[in-house]
Amino acid sequence: MFLFDMDGTLIDSNGVWKNVDREFLARRGLAYTHAYYEGVSHTIFPLAAKFTKEFCHLEESCEEIMAEWMELAKDAYAHVGVKPGVRAYLKQCKAEGRTMAVVTSSVPEHCHLALEHLGLLKYFDRVTFAQELGMEKKNPEIWRAAAAAAGARPEDCTIFDDSLSACRGARAAKMRVIGVYDRYFAQDEEEMRNFCDVYIQSFEELLWQTKEK
Repeated sequence: MFLFDMDGTLIDSNGVWKNVDREFLARRGLAYTHAYYEGVSHTIFPLAAKFTKEFCHLEESCEEIMAEWMELAKDAYAHVGVKPGVRAYLKQCKAEGRTMAVVTSSVPEHCHLALEHLGLLKYFDRVTFAQELGMEKKNPEIWRAAAAAAGARPEDCTIFDDSLSACRGARAAKMRVIGVYDRYFAQDEEEMRNFCDVYIQSFEELLWQTKEK
């Protein structure tokens, strides 16, 4: 069983949220800092909104903050690109008879829009939304839940993710972990390489090699 993260792993979308965060903070005369980035990256919408409200001392409700983020993101997910080698690798896995699913912190609306727009949804048997489960991907329970939903044992699953915290959560659930490089989180590359079972710069590294005749 292969479990794939979406943002930053399958699709090149992490920049969408950096732009949204910068604009959201700029509207309030606030700077985009590393401390803020650490608080909102790789987490689910409600928790990111709660952190933002408290960190920035905002009067708006969490619901109002999330609504503004959705307005700022608009149809951005209809225009994001697929990461190199992803489509070919998914096709290869399908040919091998692999069972595949997505496990994402993304908002369901954005996830379906992107995967349908890019023609990737057909490769997956199911999508598990961290937001619907109310858990972050650093929590091993979300990975156990994703495996159970697919009728698989955690130890028979391999996950692909660009987030170090998510990889740690999956490892704690006894899954095999493949780290995926994303330029927006390049600062974690060395630690990811040391932690993950395998680390890739691109899915092109996992494609079958055809020999010249």
